[in-house]
Amino acid sequence: MSRRTEKLESSITKLSTQSPDNPVCEILCVHTDLMVSVRETLIPGGQAHHLADLFKTLGDPTRIRIMDALAKNECCVCDLAELLELSQSATSHQLRVLRSKQLVKYRREGKMVYYSLDDDHVMALYREGLEHISEGRA
Repeated sequence: MSRRTEKLESSITKLSTQSPDNPVCEILCVHTDLMVSVRETLIPGGQAHHLADLFKTLGDPTRIRIMDALAKNECCVCDLAELLELSQSATSHQLRVLRSKQLVKYRREGKMVYYSLDDDHVMALYREGLEHISEGRA
């Protein structure tokens, strides 16, 4: 057997080797009928980008902490800044990012601005995420 053949066989063996942390199929078998039905309902590329962008926005611990506070109570910028030990400017910036993704909304009361989660969908998204990480998966 030539070295090239040995190298190729070695590569094939490595590709098909199972790993407990990354299981893969040992043979190639595409279930065409299933793929046809899934393809018909697969999320369109544009929506996938918007959803990925939403999750990217939620990928910041400061924004998560803001959402956590707002899940418990409506808060003004001053209170959020104090609670999170941030400047009002930094807090306002994070709120602007959350507002641009329609995750939070605000209302004005005189000279005060109060923020809250945008709607029940945002609250449900937050709670589902929190429940998911609390399940104790290793």
